[in-house]
Amino acid sequence: MIISIAAIRKHLALPKTSWQICLLAIIGGCASALLVVLFTLTIEEIQQFYLIKRDNYNSLDEVSRFDLPIIGALIILLFGWITGYKYLRTGIPFVLHQLKVAHGVIPFKNTLNQFWGSAVALASGFSVGREGPAVHLGAACSSYLGSVLKLPYNSVRTLCACGIAAGIAATFNTPIAAVIFVMEVIMREYKVHIFVPVMLAAIVGSLITRSVFGSSHNFQYFQTIALEQHHYFSLVLLAIGLGLLAAAFNKYLVLIIKHSVKYHIVPRLMLAALITGSLGYLVPSAMGTGTSAIDISFTNNLQLGLLFSLLIAKLLMTMFALGLGIPGGIIGPTLGIGAIAGACAGALVTQIIPGVNLGSDFILMGMAGFMAASLNAPLAALLAVVELSGQLELVVPAMIVISIASIVSRQFCNNQSIFTMQLDAQNLLYSKPPIEESLQNIGALAVMKDDLLILEQATTRSITGALLERSETQIVINKEPVHASSTNHYYWAQLDTEIPDDEGEDVEHNLAKKLILHKLIPLNHQATLAEAYLALVEQRSGAVYIYHKNIDDCIGIVTFEQLRIYLVEGTLI
Repeated sequence: MIISIAAIRKHLALPKTSWQICLLAIIGGCASALLVVLFTLTIEEIQQFYLIKRDNYNSLDEVSRFDLPIIGALIILLFGWITGYKYLRTGIPFVLHQLKVAHGVIPFKNTLNQFWGSAVALASGFSVGREGPAVHLGAACSSYLGSVLKLPYNSVRTLCACGIAAGIAATFNTPIAAVIFVMEVIMREYKVHIFVPVMLAAIVGSLITRSVFGSSHNFQYFQTIALEQHHYFSLVLLAIGLGLLAAAFNKYLVLIIKHSVKYHIVPRLMLAALITGSLGYLVPSAMGTGTSAIDISFTNNLQLGLLFSLLIAKLLMTMFALGLGIPGGIIGPTLGIGAIAGACAGALVTQIIPGVNLGSDFILMGMAGFMAASLNAPLAALLAVVELSGQLELVVPAMIVISIASIVSRQFCNNQSIFTMQLDAQNLLYSKPPIEESLQNIGALAVMKDDLLILEQATTRSITGALLERSETQIVINKEPVHASSTNHYYWAQLDTEIPDDEGEDVEHNLAKKLILHKLIPLNHQATLAEAYLALVEQRSGAVYIYHKNIDDCIGIVTFEQLRIYLVEGTLI
């Protein structure tokens, strides 16, 4: 059994699609989806105590709407105090950071705060989304599976991506959009060996949420698209407005993060609660994830002034909640903001051209355009709106709105993805040099040389003799430590063929002169070639040795020459 597990780990260290990683993706996706379903049910159970309908805060009186976010913030702070305030970092930006610095392994206390903190925040009316917690919980659940099995870190990253896809699919019942979101926003690369297991995990997540909540979507009340080609000029104007609005939204959200980060979490969350409670007192439909805002956007003959006040309230609620540190996601609120913006545009068109009612169409276009421009994820936004609405007819008009909104936001307003802007504002790493990006897809186990001859306290003569007799074997010298508490020192023996032989000297003398001993650097068996490269890049020679459980037990070596050949020729040897 030990040999088979070791063989599986070595196989998973390669960047290839295999039935093993697919099976693990299904298992991890199932666990992630079940955790997200439990998270959703927890929110609903909490809201049942005081709401008639989920996320319908209009049923509360004014004082309750003001008090509810404050009570929620106090409970979130209580969880933070119990677990430690430093573990309050959660959500998609934190997962992106962990993917770069820890291969997607998520600390347990952060996950605990994400579950309970976000459940309370969402139940308390804060303008945050469910997808941020779903991404965090899914990533934590699936990466934990990889960590328990001691899989290579490149496989743990893949399982992390699978958990994210399962979590999003379980939240929105949109498996296609979940896959594209993972590839476009989270991994930011399209690799077949990642794409297939991610797709399987998304399917599992969608099947589980359908078995619990049914197959319907929240937004399936959209009617058939009535947009025609002569309406496209209005869509162009809408897209320009959405691009400008998304750029302003991202800019001021990041500005709040930068100015608030120097203050302790307690006054920040309490300020967010006061702002949410005050705005909820005046505009109750702006509270929550955005479902209420979308519902009210469909109300016929709604005054433009009321829609505009709802848009301003939703923007302020979302910016201050997320900017001041309330745990939750941003995609739900962006859909709500886009829907209200689209409803405002539709109301304007109705006033200019009487008899034309394109309100629901403009709402859909607003959701797609604002989400794409704010997240810099055009394809994910398109597929999300298509799946949520069940309207394939909106593809062409939505592509027009998404394309123009993205160009206006990114090129003319110099806007970036809100996730990368959040990471920059918090000084969290989210990108690596291209060399490291390439090398982290391959586990060290996949390429290590395990045909070793380990010599204990060898002499020069015995080393050179072994090198001559075993040309294909890697000679490793183990110099035992002086103190029992310290680790062994391993050296890799090589002959420098560039040094010429001395005429008149015997063979043994010439071999001794060419002998080079490279001190080996220890590396855990889960490490990728990126860690091996970082350990050797300064000296640009030598090797690292791989160990499994005990750092004193060398099971193989990876040489710098192997890394150089892969980077130059793309070949693993």
